[in-house]
Amino acid sequence: MGYENKSIRILFVDDSSTVREMLETFLYELGYFNIQGAEDGVEALRLSDEDEYDFIITDINMPNMDGIELIRRLRGKLDYASVPIMVLTTEYTQAMKDKGKAVGATSWVVKPFDLQLINKAMRETMKRVNEQEQE
Repeated sequence: MGYENKSIRILFVDDSSTVREMLETFLYELGYFNIQGAEDGVEALRLSDEDEYDFIITDINMPNMDGIELIRRLRGKLDYASVPIMVLTTEYTQAMKDKGKAVGATSWVVKPFDLQLINKAMRETMKRVNEQEQE
């Protein structure tokens, strides 16, 4: 799948409405219009059952279902086995990054973030997935 395609469907998950609003604004500015926000892992998992997403951005620390459990459950679904999942979080320890990688996170970005950081991180994540698909 060509992830440079701006028509990809993106699901972004964060319990902070401010972060969701910022992400939505930045994604629109980057030309992504097929986007959907969720406030926690429970809502994101429900949305993933109702629709197919090509790229997922998730926080780690959320109520009801955290990002680690969300990634674990998404990776257990055939439709999401290879979908890029970019973690966007305040968590920066190597132990937490290792935990994310172990459950299937594709990339890890530490907050705070800006438009350029999101753009670069998404491109690098998509490039990594495309390279893995070529192998």
